[in-house]
Amino acid sequence: MSNGEQGETVTVQDRPIDAAEVENTTTAAAAASSPAAAEAGVAPASEASSTKTESDAGEASSAAAEGDAPAAPAPSRSSRGSVRDLEEEGEVAADYLEELLDIVDVDGDIDIDVENGRASLAIVAEGGSDRSLRRLVGSNGEVLEALQELTRLAVQASTGERSRLMLDIAGHRAHRRKVLSDAAAKACEEVKRSGKPLSLDPMSAFERKIVHDVVAGAGLNSESEGVDPQRHVVILPASA
Repeated sequence: MSNGEQGETVTVQDRPIDAAEVENTTTAAAAASSPAAAEAGVAPASEASSTKTESDAGEASSAAAEGDAPAAPAPSRSSRGSVRDLEEEGEVAADYLEELLDIVDVDGDIDIDVENGRASLAIVAEGGSDRSLRRLVGSNGEVLEALQELTRLAVQASTGERSRLMLDIAGHRAHRRKVLSDAAAKACEEVKRSGKPLSLDPMSAFERKIVHDVVAGAGLNSESEGVDPQRHVVILPASA
């Protein structure tokens, strides 16, 4: 497969998918990827958390590597930070994802880009229905999160550096970002009206980052509380 300049699209042929096969393939990929990462001398990536903005504050797209409200600049990387390096990450990741799509017989285009200091990949439908791709997202995005971590691990094994790439499938993250941004904006208005803290439902690190950015843009404060999977955002009045 030839992956090149930023914004490149890779096409994989269409075939029906078997849901059980997706689950089995994902499990097998996890087992296969971990030893490879160990040989490369790297540890699996993990989303750290903190109060205020998630440690993934470079997740300039969890919220804004996809471009929502203002996001903190992405942390610099010691040896791999140029656009070319990130394009290389995208190419390695696209190769990995193309093979996975072949294995599970799913049709999709792989778009490669560089956004906010990190590689960004999106698997999109080839012009038809994205029903098959939705099975790679999961009911609450849990399959997508797992595939993103596996893809990061594959890149680490190839480059020897931790990857912070973002993966979207069938527009799930983009849609979720819009829904959460609207909900967070309404919650901010409620906090401004009542002057009292407001706790939101549990969210992933990606989702919490979106909310933190919206809250900051509204001139309020926020912090994360609890432990995953119950970790959630609390919106605080400006004086808190």
